[in-house]
Amino acid sequence: MKLLAKWHVWLGWLVGVPLLMWTLTGLLMVSRPIEEVRGNHLRIEQADQPLVLEGSALASAELPIREIRTLMQDGRAVALATDMEGNVRRVDFASGEPIAAMSAQDASNLVAKKIVGGDKVRSVTLFAADEVPIDFRRPMPVWQVALEDGAHIYVGRDTGRIEAVRTRFWRVFDFAWGLHIMDLETRGKTSHPILILFASLAAIGVSMGCVLMFRRRKKRATA
Repeated sequence: MKLLAKWHVWLGWLVGVPLLMWTLTGLLMVSRPIEEVRGNHLRIEQADQPLVLEGSALASAELPIREIRTLMQDGRAVALATDMEGNVRRVDFASGEPIAAMSAQDASNLVAKKIVGGDKVRSVTLFAADEVPIDFRRPMPVWQVALEDGAHIYVGRDTGRIEAVRTRFWRVFDFAWGLHIMDLETRGKTSHPILILFASLAAIGVSMGCVLMFRRRKKRATA
């Protein structure tokens, strides 16, 4: 026990400074919401304006379009048109004709083509935008293609793209992250009273430990 206590003292000297640094910087980082850190509170809200599409094949869109992203899918140019409500539709860029939403078979074929082991499918499930699993956490309709190795591949029903890849370890990592920030519900709140309280207690405890290390050394020197 004496040897263990001796090594504990030396280990305390070795890790005391980094522990103090980690707890103090951690307390600093959780003291403000991440939105405030990013300066979002300084932005003046502006109303979105619909795109003016005169002379474009996309001008015949039924709803006002806020944003268009163009990419290649299956050898043709496709436009992902986002309306003023945030809904996304695929249209043929050249003709402006709507492209049908992805089916379960379409999603499976895409995963088999673009993911290693993607042909080993266990299940394919459609989730509405307001009912997505916690390992996706984005408000959009998606197909969850569950593979035999435990990976979940999320394919956007309306975008025709792979939106996320969640391996088994990703889900373990995500759970650990939720514990780390003490937010298992959303796993996104990096600043809240409980986290700030325990970060403060940890900083105080480590600071007291570092001070006591000097006191212990002084007592040994005078013994």
